[in-house]
Amino acid sequence: MSDRIRKAFKNKEKKLVTFTTGGDPDLETSLEILNTIIGNGIDVIEIGMPFSDPMADGPTIQESSVRSIANGTKLNDILEIVKRVRKLNNEIPIILMGYYNSVFNMGIKIFTSKCANAGVDGLIIVDLQPEEDSELYKEAKEKNIDLIRLVTPTTDEERLKTILNTASGFLYYVTITGITGQNSANIEHLKKSILKIKSSTKLPIVAGFGIKNRRDVEEISAFTDGVVVGSSIVNIIKNNLNNKNKMITEIDKFTKDLIKGVKEWIG
Repeated sequence: MSDRIRKAFKNKEKKLVTFTTGGDPDLETSLEILNTIIGNGIDVIEIGMPFSDPMADGPTIQESSVRSIANGTKLNDILEIVKRVRKLNNEIPIILMGYYNSVFNMGIKIFTSKCANAGVDGLIIVDLQPEEDSELYKEAKEKNIDLIRLVTPTTDEERLKTILNTASGFLYYVTITGITGQNSANIEHLKKSILKIKSSTKLPIVAGFGIKNRRDVEEISAFTDGVVVGSSIVNIIKNNLNNKNKMITEIDKFTKDLIKGVKEWIG
């Protein structure tokens, strides 16, 4: 487990993780959004690597990738964002989330080396299964970068064993089947499923997909180690493309409110 992720999860406080797509709506504004979020006390940030065919993402995240790519954002630009964040904050864990094609095109060794140099702590590659990522796993492990695995409501016990064999950092529990940001989870079913997984691993479990507001954060934080909010933040970006100041102000206000939700469950 990376040192920053270990430190972030060492106490019993619930963690708030945010997702934004790197380069959305543009590189400079994207960096300003991240610095605003970090300044509010977010525990972990996920930065999406924009991809032209993000099959696991709902319309909101897909559109954010389209905006970023339209502005010419490349994978090296995302790594540069990480470097610039690190100049201001060397403590917060940074996770890159995306698709394997981006990694493959750069080259696994080159990609993981650049991630390590930039200050990346973990990777979520949504379309790469544990059985298929031995090379990426090896390179990431050598550089102390966690491969964060996705677990879904349909993951059975045998599949969970396979996932846990190479999981590190934390487990990302997908609260709904389907694509991101589309529906809300059934709380009781979610609780039962996550508590069952907790009996099989000491890794922190962070829940994401479909968590939209403070109420969701409060409910799901009760039985997880943390929650991820992404689509709601990306929607603020989308709805304020012509008013950057309003965009930043609303993201600032929204993330502060989310933090109050997780703090309900300190200890």
